[in-house]
Amino acid sequence: MADYKTKDIRNIALLGHGSEGKTTLTEAMLFAAGMIDRQGKVEAGTTVTDFDAEENKRGISISAATAPVEWKGTKINLIDVPGYFDFIGEMMGPLRVVETAAIVVGAVSGLTVGAEKAWAYAKKNNVCRMFIVNRMDAENANYEKTIEQLREKFGSSVVPLMLPIGEGAKFTGVVNVLENKAYSGKGKDLKEIPVPADMAPAIENALAEITEAAAEAVDELLEKYFEEGELSHEEILQGFSAGMKSGSIVPAVPVSAVTGVGVAKLLDVMSAYLHSPEEASFAGVNPKNDEEIIREGKTSEPFSAFVFKTIADPFVGKLSMLRVCSGTLTSGTALYNSSCEKTEKAGGLFLLRGKNQLSVSQVSAGDIAALSKLQFTNTGDTLCDAANPIRYEKISFPEPSVQKAVYAAKQGEEDKVFSGLARLQEEDPSIRLEKNAETTETILWGQGELHLDVIRNKLQSKFGANAVLQDPRIPYRETIRKTVSCQGRHKKQSGGHGQFGDVWIEFRPIGDTNIDFEFEDAVVGGVVPRNFIPSVEKGLRENIKKGVLAGYPMVGLHAKLYDGSYHPVDSSEMAFKTAARIAYKKGCMDASPVLLEPIMHVEVLVPDEYMGDIMGDMNKRRGRIMGMNPVDGLQQVEAEVPLAEMFKYATDLRSMTQARGSFTMKFERYEEVPADVAKKIIESAKKDEDEEE
Repeated sequence: MADYKTKDIRNIALLGHGSEGKTTLTEAMLFAAGMIDRQGKVEAGTTVTDFDAEENKRGISISAATAPVEWKGTKINLIDVPGYFDFIGEMMGPLRVVETAAIVVGAVSGLTVGAEKAWAYAKKNNVCRMFIVNRMDAENANYEKTIEQLREKFGSSVVPLMLPIGEGAKFTGVVNVLENKAYSGKGKDLKEIPVPADMAPAIENALAEITEAAAEAVDELLEKYFEEGELSHEEILQGFSAGMKSGSIVPAVPVSAVTGVGVAKLLDVMSAYLHSPEEASFAGVNPKNDEEIIREGKTSEPFSAFVFKTIADPFVGKLSMLRVCSGTLTSGTALYNSSCEKTEKAGGLFLLRGKNQLSVSQVSAGDIAALSKLQFTNTGDTLCDAANPIRYEKISFPEPSVQKAVYAAKQGEEDKVFSGLARLQEEDPSIRLEKNAETTETILWGQGELHLDVIRNKLQSKFGANAVLQDPRIPYRETIRKTVSCQGRHKKQSGGHGQFGDVWIEFRPIGDTNIDFEFEDAVVGGVVPRNFIPSVEKGLRENIKKGVLAGYPMVGLHAKLYDGSYHPVDSSEMAFKTAARIAYKKGCMDASPVLLEPIMHVEVLVPDEYMGDIMGDMNKRRGRIMGMNPVDGLQQVEAEVPLAEMFKYATDLRSMTQARGSFTMKFERYEEVPADVAKKIIESAKKDEDEEE
């Protein structure tokens, strides 16, 4: 593939709801451009951009994949982005490196929540937007109705750039509104035909809408439009380009990815009307002094690139996918990673079309490529010229909301499992791995249960490591509610020296469960010799690790040693430690012990219409509503909920709100568990203890 100049490059992310045909459309564009000899099928596992074993098994896209297309002197870098919400992290990188987000919607299904989310993320990243109305060949396809739905949601910025000739089985071609030209057929059979006479009113209306939108995008054009009532073709194109850049114009085009009708003209639209990286500029900082730097997207500028995705392959090694922001990247370019302040040496420079690596000698500013075998570089890092360093902002990934405890399926394979997970975390930063100090479990966080299941399967297929995922143990705690005094007496005679320790200890609640344990020495008169008092404290500290109800750590406990006795020969440190343990167990059982559970502060963002369901569901989860606030057109519900009730919440919230809701959660404090719930927890703990014995 030739090295294209910046002005001849188009970077486009295909976004939208799952199963709307993004991968099939990518395949259709590759086929129409002659990049592949045969159009593959998702269900057969033969598409270019769905090449992972998990993708082929499930019939869905899991990872973002690039597919460069050469079309009429331009290079169109397509990025096929997964639509399922469990893989939303895959959208974050591509949106940092493209000029246009092409949101795919169905001509039958119309506006979906996936399209809404894609719009919101594209807008947040200041990316131009367009709609591709796919499946125009389907029964009940309705282009006009779909456009109306899009306008109802996103406003009059949505304008039809192309109109369909027929719908359903009669979808045979398209009309380009700006050119007032009609095209029929596909591939080699594509030909220009007379504009259907019955479409004249629709074309006139669409052109008027585009003209008005173009005029509103540029002040000078708006003045002329008011004065003369029309704009020239060149002026419409000028306003159209400005409107796309500002977001005031969002063009829509109809296609059928399956039949190929409209696909070639879609490529024409991308080539002729969409923005190139030529006008791009990138804000970063100088890593030496944090001063802001603006780097223009030109080959004349010093080299800099942004790594937006990493592919971890146990055989090929690590592939770092990047966008050249400025300058030129060659296979011999000296690379400096300003994010970790390390010098890098690449194994090779490639263009990626799916899994196929196309070796190239250089890529210009604005292009997307991949470097192999970078040692220190990860997703979100900046590569640059060491003499002209710059560091771009990292990618912000959504917080993971589903957690599972991960174990090696076979004893002795722990290192294999966790090193494999660390490699997969490089590939997918939307997962998180952390060690829970209280339960000693390793917790794997992800965007959904499907996401975690895919990670587990990838771990096995890529690294041969089998892992087991299960619900994490909840870090319950125990405390006492009243003050008691108790004797702990340990006496044992077995010939020769015996063992003797005798203590009186007062146990009382501190009232603050953030404090684990306080020890007070109130012994007078030497009833317990000074050299044995540390042994009493040590015995208590060792034993509070296991509470008296269900074996969870004891917290909020004050122990005052105030009396006891000893034997001049038989007393020892071990004897007094044992006496302290006896006093602890007996005293805490008499001090009204209770179980404590972690309470989480939860913030849920949902549209108004789901508020009733959310409130009712929170009550079922033993949650307390703390307040409600309007946030960016949504309702924010603040609640305090036990952690035990939140493990399935991500899935349930998605179901309740058609995936329009989101939530965050952080630890707030510990609270007493209700008696009926505590009874079940204690019984379960005792059953587990009996099974271990």
